[in-house]
Formats: sequence, structure tokens, C-alpha cells
Amino acid sequence: VKNAQGRSRKTRNFFKGLYKAGSARIYNPQLHSLPSSFYRHNIHCLQMVSFFLKALISASLTARHATNAFYIPGVKPQTFKAGEEVELKVNSITSIHTQIPKPYYSLPFCEPTDGPDMASENLGEFITGNKIQTSPYHINMLEEMYCQKICQKTLSQRDAVMLKLHISRAYHNNWIIDNLPSASVGSTETGQRQKHFAGGFPIGFLDINSGEKAEEGKKVSKKNKRKIMTTKDVYIFNHVNIILDYHQPENEEGYRVVGFSVEPLSIKHNFLGGYEWDGETKDGYTKVLSTCTNGNHMKRDSLQKNQKIEPGEKIIFTYDVIWKKSDVAWSSRWDVYLNENHLVPAQVHWYSISNSIFVVLFLSMLVISVLVRNLKRDIAGYNAVSQLTDEEEDDDIDESGWKLVHADVFRPPSTMPMLYCVLVGSGSQLAVSALVTVGLAAVGFVNPSRRGSMMNVILVWFMLSGVLAGYVSSRLYKAFRGRAWQLCTVCTAILFPGFCFGVFLFFNTILAFYHSSGSAPFLDIIILAAMWCCVSVPLVFVGAFFGYKAEAISFPTVTSTIARAIPEPQLLLNPKVLILCAGVVPFAAAYVELFFIMSSLWMDQYYYVFGFTLAVFTILLISCAELTVLLVYYQLVNENHRWWWFALLASGSVSFYFFGYSIIWFGALEASKVWFTYILYFGYMSLVCFALFLVTGCVGSLVSLWFVRKIFSSIKVD
Repeated sequence: VKNAQGRSRKTRNFFKGLYKAGSARIYNPQLHSLPSSFYRHNIHCLQMVSFFLKALISASLTARHATNAFYIPGVKPQTFKAGEEVELKVNSITSIHTQIPKPYYSLPFCEPTDGPDMASENLGEFITGNKIQTSPYHINMLEEMYCQKICQKTLSQRDAVMLKLHISRAYHNNWIIDNLPSASVGSTETGQRQKHFAGGFPIGFLDINSGEKAEEGKKVSKKNKRKIMTTKDVYIFNHVNIILDYHQPENEEGYRVVGFSVEPLSIKHNFLGGYEWDGETKDGYTKVLSTCTNGNHMKRDSLQKNQKIEPGEKIIFTYDVIWKKSDVAWSSRWDVYLNENHLVPAQVHWYSISNSIFVVLFLSMLVISVLVRNLKRDIAGYNAVSQLTDEEEDDDIDESGWKLVHADVFRPPSTMPMLYCVLVGSGSQLAVSALVTVGLAAVGFVNPSRRGSMMNVILVWFMLSGVLAGYVSSRLYKAFRGRAWQLCTVCTAILFPGFCFGVFLFFNTILAFYHSSGSAPFLDIIILAAMWCCVSVPLVFVGAFFGYKAEAISFPTVTSTIARAIPEPQLLLNPKVLILCAGVVPFAAAYVELFFIMSSLWMDQYYYVFGFTLAVFTILLISCAELTVLLVYYQLVNENHRWWWFALLASGSVSFYFFGYSIIWFGALEASKVWFTYILYFGYMSLVCFALFLVTGCVGSLVSLWFVRKIFSSIKVD
């Protein structure tokens, strides 16, 4: 644990340290892709995990090999011959502070001679904002390149403003070679070179020592702080050292790319002899730059002057290509990306799973000690009373407890029974989709190397699970003796999918106005609508058809005509109070792993431990089920027979705590002042928490239905 803390501290210093650019030390806020709160949280988790690891050390050693073997490539390795072209592609530029991806060529970067071509391949890539395009960089296997000129750009007023804006908002380039994303190479404050494998590399940096400065000891308002930041000098990384690791397989000809990193540099290029290039004539490509050293790759220590961004400035873009032999096999090349070179130790995830297991064990023991013992006593007492004669029964004490509500316990919900059926049916659809998707990811069929595959799997399984949604909602609605079955089926087919599609269209429209690459093309929207209307909706009707054809759910007791009055509950047994408090325990079982999932969603970090996710998700559902059964039992004991909505809301209340956690976690993003960033974040988090509410609420409702039927079928009722 101490060694892991040391590694995290070194990496934190890398991203928070001073960045050397030329001969000056210039602070570069764009280099730290993760806020410092990310690392503080990791250290806090490590301190807590030490105790649990002593008990789980044997399991950790066994599972270490399993976590390393999760990756199934699923694609044929690409082998290059010496001198063969290795294509470099560019993806959207991104920023964790705005969450608004932009097309790479929306900024004044060099373009291919014939213009860029789209290289994105599947629907999931477009929906997730991956707009992959070709680039003007020419790389050949094992051929070193030195200060190769690409083009010269003369900045207009608009170009300078756009570059400064995107650099101040910490936008990063995301390049791809042979399906490997670019890692970023930088320096710590001590001058040590380190790599960061997620989030790409920055397009430039700010010199915080330039421009206006705040007075020492005086508090600066946010408005004045932004004004001061606009006076800072802004520099662009116009030179990159492209570092490629290659591996030669045994008994095979050719080489494979197993590593890809980029070291960005800012260089004010000049030609020998004072030559002025217009950026168009071919002579400029043959002229020698005075800032480039012959036969040597560019180094940070050799830089004389950085390339400043100003209107009218001529910027020459250059690159070096460096090949390094590696012993890493092609099948293991993603390991450093996924574990960030052991930035976050695996022990943290083991703490998460051990925490979840302890919560479930606690709940299970509580259910066994309280619920099972009380039920056994109650059922024996009720059955003993039922065997007495009328005279003996009159002399016996009056009945009390949950048997008194036997004539009302299966009464349909008095408030919106159709909506209840629709929500439970949609929850079952989401639960199956989530379990299958996480399960496929756990065995490696869905992984970061397949961009968009996660979204594709979610969409396909959500559509196919429409059969289950229609079946569950129709079975419940038939048990409630509902007559508007067509309306119930239609609502099941369009309520949650329609809500998701509406939110997606709203955000997609605004992203289009921002000219963001995150906006899906019109054709992909049509494909999504067709998948929903032509596949998902018919499958919901198919499931509803079989649900209505099946026999109605039988209940062990007969429902009376007049509903029984519900006594005033105590404060601690008030349904509203219990609903608000019910989500605390399930949330405690999953909050640690939730942090890493949130970092993957919003901070461009790779998440790969889906085996832990599957275990935590299963434990979360078990916790919700056990806790809901326990609370429903106490409601019945207090003669409250309205348990249908109570079970749904109590089990789904864990989503309220997830949303509250997302509000607190939002501060870690250090979001920009763009209003849409707030709407985008909280809009999608509301959608995710609503989906979680449906999943956990469905599990709690169906388990509670099984529990209530079970206990009332165990007693004899006149």
C-alpha cells in the first residue's frame, strides 16, 4: 500500500508540476487531465483498504492473474513490413472542463492534401462523439523522421481567438495509430519524464507568469480572475515527437505497433538565411529550418523560443518519428492504458468489492435474525389460532400483525396502477440489458479497444429485452385487472425509450449549434429512430401478447370490497421516512466503484475492471432486494397494506443518493463557465439515475411480490 501511495504521489506531481517549455519553466494546466481531487480520493481509499487487504491477500494474489487476462483482442493483429505506411488518424479534440468535443479540423491545423476523410466505422462511435479522420502525418515502419515539415498556417484574428479559447479550456488532441490512442509524454517538476495514457495530449499551454497578476493577500473574484487569465500569453504545441514502440513476433515476418505516445513541444521555427515561406510553394518543404538539429530528434532542453499565438503569426507545424523496440506482445499492448501504469492499484477495487460484500453480509444476517425468526413465530401462531374452535377462538386474544391485512394486501395500487406496471416492466428491460452488457465487458468482448462497442451492445440488448418489458408489464396489469391493455403496452414501449430519445435529441441539437463533433449525424438519428420503432416497439407488443395470454398471477387470499383503514404510523415507520432512508445502505455498497465509473464517463479515463463492476452491480441489486423485503414486512406488521409503490420507491431510492453523489463529484471536473456544460452533465446524470431507479425499483418490487405471496400462502385464512 505504501508503494502504491508513492506511485500515485509521483504521478500527481507529474500533472501538477511545472512544465518545461524551452528554457523557461511555464506552468501548464492542460497537462493534468485529472484534477487533484482524483488522486486525493485514491490515497484516502488506500489508507482505508490496508486493513481489509490483510484478510483478502490470498484472494488478491489469485485474482491478479484474472484481472490481467480480461482482454480479448477480437481482431486480427496488423503486421507491417519495414517501410510500409503506418496510418495516423485524428479524433475529436476534447476537454473535461466543457464536455463539448470539437472536430479536429475546426482549429487551424494542417490538413491532408486531398482533404480529410471520415474513418469512423460504426454507429456507437458516432453517438459517443468519436469523429475519426485521416491526417497529413506520413509514418513508415522503422523509418525515423527528423523535423519533418507539414504545413505553415498564418493565423487570422478568428484563428488566434479560437486557439486561445480552446487552450484556456484545456482541450486535448486525441490521435490514433493502429487502434492505439496516443499517450502524453511530459515532465515532472523535478524534470523526470512520465507518461499519461488517457485523455490525449494538450494542444497548447498558458504562461501564468505573463500578463496581469493578482495582488498578494487579496482575494480575487471569479470575474476578475477570468479577466486576468485573458491577459496571459498563450502558446501552441506545433511540434510533436511521435514515439512508437514495435514488436517483432517470433517465427513471423514483419513488425507490430505495441506502443504510441506523443511528446508535444512549442517551437518558434525560422528558416536559415531568413527565408520567408508563404505556406504554399513547394520550395518551403526543401528549405532547412535553423531551429532543427540535423540528424537528432528535437529535445525539450534544446528549445530556444516558444511559438506564441497572435493574429498574423506564421506557425510551421513539424514532427519527429522515433521507433523503439519493445518486448511487449501485441495482445498485451493495452495493459498500460487500462491500468495507467499502475496509477490506481488493484487493491482499491478489492476494497470496493470487500466493502460491498460486508454490506450484503450485514443485510443477510439482519434478514435472517429478524425476518426469518419473526416470520416463523408469526406463521406458527396464526396457524395455531386457525385450528381452534369458535369458542376457543373467542376466548383467545385478538389477532394482530400482518395477517390482519390479508384481505387488502393484494389490492391493486390505488394510485396509477398502469404507471406502476410500466415502470416495473421498463426496469426489467434495463436490468437485463445492463447485466448482459457488463457481463460481456467482463469477459472481454466489449473493451476500450473497440470504440463504440459498448454503446452498440447496450442498444442491441435494450431492443431485444423489449420482449421482457412487455411481458412483465402485461402480467402485472392483468393481475390488477386492468382493461386498457393496449395503452399499457404502448406506454411501456415509448415511456423510457421516448424520454431517452427526447433528451438525446435536445442535447444533440444544442451540440450541433456549438458545431461539436458530439452531435450525431442526421442519418444516425434516423437509424436510432428506426431501431426503436421497427424493432423495440414490436418486440414489446410481442412480449405483451404472451403476457396477456398467460394465466393471471394467482394470489393466496381474496381481496375484500372495502379497503381497510391504515393506522397512523410512528415516525420511524412512516413510509416517506423509510423511502428516503432506504437507499443509504445499497449506496454504501457501491460508492467506491462508482467513483471510477464516473471518472471514466466524464474524465476520459479508461475503465476495464468490469468483473468488479458486475460483482458490485449484483451486490447492489441483492442489497436493494433484501432491504426492501425487510421494510415491506414492517409495513405489513403495522397494518399498512399499500406496499406496491412503497417497494418500488424504497428500492429505487438508492438512485437519489447516486444523483446527490454526482452533484458533489461535479466539483472534481472544475467545469468551465459554459452554461451547456452544466445542463449536459446534470441532464445525462438525471437520465442515468432514472434508469438506475427503474432497475433497482423493479428488483425490489418483484422480490417483494414473491415475498408477500410466499408468507400469505403459508397461513390459513378464512
